[in-house]
Parts: sequence; structure tokens; C-alpha cells
Amino acid sequence: MHKSVTSFFLLGLFLTAACAPSTVVPPAKNAGVYFQEGEDFFEKGLYDDAIASWEKVRDSYYSPEMNTLAELKIAEAHFLAEEYLEAGVAYEEFLRNHPDHPRVADVLYQLGLSYVYQMLNVDQDQSATIYALNAFQTLKERFPEDRRMEEVQIYIDRCLNQLASSEVQVGQFYLRTKSYAASINRLTGVLKKYPNYYQRDKAYYLLGQAYLMNGEKDEAVASFNTLFNDYVGSEYILDAQKYMETNY
Repeated sequence: MHKSVTSFFLLGLFLTAACAPSTVVPPAKNAGVYFQEGEDFFEKGLYDDAIASWEKVRDSYYSPEMNTLAELKIAEAHFLAEEYLEAGVAYEEFLRNHPDHPRVADVLYQLGLSYVYQMLNVDQDQSATIYALNAFQTLKERFPEDRRMEEVQIYIDRCLNQLASSEVQVGQFYLRTKSYAASINRLTGVLKKYPNYYQRDKAYYLLGQAYLMNGEKDEAVASFNTLFNDYVGSEYILDAQKYMETNY
């Protein structure tokens, strides 16, 4: 009797299992599907979703060509999402992985812009300014015939002026705190390193003060005379004349 009950029970389990609906596992999306999915998200301005889809393409190692394109798309999406730090990282990584890719010029340009949008005031850290300058100068050196060269030069000049202004501000700080030798060192460095700096007249004005306060009268006169002779319309001329009258 016990055997019959057991057999009946097992038969019931078998029949139940046989009649139960089977679970259908959907096929995994391939890289092409994820890539197109990313394109659709991108067109709608859903950049985070687009990045997530393209990261799946990149991580699938489906093909070198698709991986490379996914890397570019990820960087572009970060840039358009105004995630400039992430965009810069993505563009830098692309250049490391594909230094001779046909679109290196485009990547260098976008990399430079990514850093431009991270630039801080002249009294703050200038790392982003230096990185932007490096990107644009590399683009100019490697691709001198690039169609954007006029714009690239504008960005180069902007970065150089920003760095020079930062140095002048440091020199002015040293002058104010009576560290005259340090001020002279900074300001002479600016005049040598940045020949096209748009506020060279200010640098000569501050340098003349620093020399005078440091007891170097001949150098002070030379600095002020350069200001008077080479920058006749400068806003600093009257102040320089008054400073000489008071302190010489």
C-alpha cells in the first residue's frame, strides 16, 4: 500500500511539471542592438542612457571598429551633457588607445574645449588652462592645415593670456606683501615667456614699482620708460608717474 501511494505521488509531480509552462529566456542583445539603442537615446538628448548603451558595446569587445566608435560616442555624449570632466577623461583615453586614428584632430579639438569649460579664474588653480593649451598646441603642431586653425589660435591666445594674468596676479601679491625679489622674478618671467600678453603694460608698471621698492632704481626707471614709450595710451601711465614722483 505504501509503495502504491508513493508511486502515485511521484507520478503526480511528473505530470504537474510536464504541464507547467516553460520559462522563455529572451535572447541577449548583441552589440549592434545596443549601439542603435544608444543612437536613439542620443537623438532624444538622453545622454546618460546613451552612454550606458555604448558602454555595453565597448565592454562587449564585439569588434575593434565598433569599440572605437563607441568610445567616441561616449565622449561626445559626456560633452553635450556638459560633463566636461568626464568628457576630458574619455577623450584622453581615446587618444591613448588610438593615437593615429583618422579623427585625432577632432578629438584634440574637443579635448581642448572640454578643458576650456573647466578653466577657473586667474586667482585659482590653472591646471585646466594648461591642459587646454596643450591640447590646442598639439592640434596646431600635428594638423596645421586643420579647418579650425583660426579658432584654435584664438583659444591658444586665450589660454596664454590667462596663464600670464595668473602670474601677474601672483607678482602683484608679492609686491603688496613686500616680497619684492619674488615679485620681480614673477613679473620678469611673464614678460619673457608671454611676449603677446595683452596686459604687458600692467606688468611693466608693477615691475617698476617692485624694482624701486627693492632699491634697484635704474631697473625701475627702465621699466617705467618702457611703459611710457611703448604703451602711450596705457591706463597705468599716470599712476606710474605719480609713483615715481613719490618714491624715487
